[in-house]
Amino acid sequence: MIIDDLSPNLNVVLNTVSDINYANIEMRKQGILIHITKGHQNYTWAIPFYHLVIYKTDGMSIHAQGKFIHFKKSKNFYENKEFLGTLLNEKIQYDEQYKLPVL
Repeated sequence: MIIDDLSPNLNVVLNTVSDINYANIEMRKQGILIHITKGHQNYTWAIPFYHLVIYKTDGMSIHAQGKFIHFKKSKNFYENKEFLGTLLNEKIQYDEQYKLPVL
C-alpha cells in the first residue's frame, strides 16, 4: 500500500528521493507487522492487537505506540479491502476475549 504520511518519529524510514513509499502489512496471531523498505534497508514495525487502532479517513490510518502511518486511497487500497476486513475481524475477536461484563 502507498504511504501518504508518517508520524515524525517514523520519518527516518521514508525514501529521501521523490520515490513512492510502500508498506506491507502482515497479519500474525497476536498482532500485525508493517514492513517498510528504504533502499536496501528493511524496517519492521511490530504492533500487538492491544495497541492497534485503525481509522478510516481519506484512506486508512494505523495508530499504535504513539506513532501512526497513513495510507493513500489508491487502486492498491481497494485491492486490499478484503484483507483489511479480515484484519478488522481479527482485531475484534482479540478484543472480545477481554471484554468486561456489563453490570
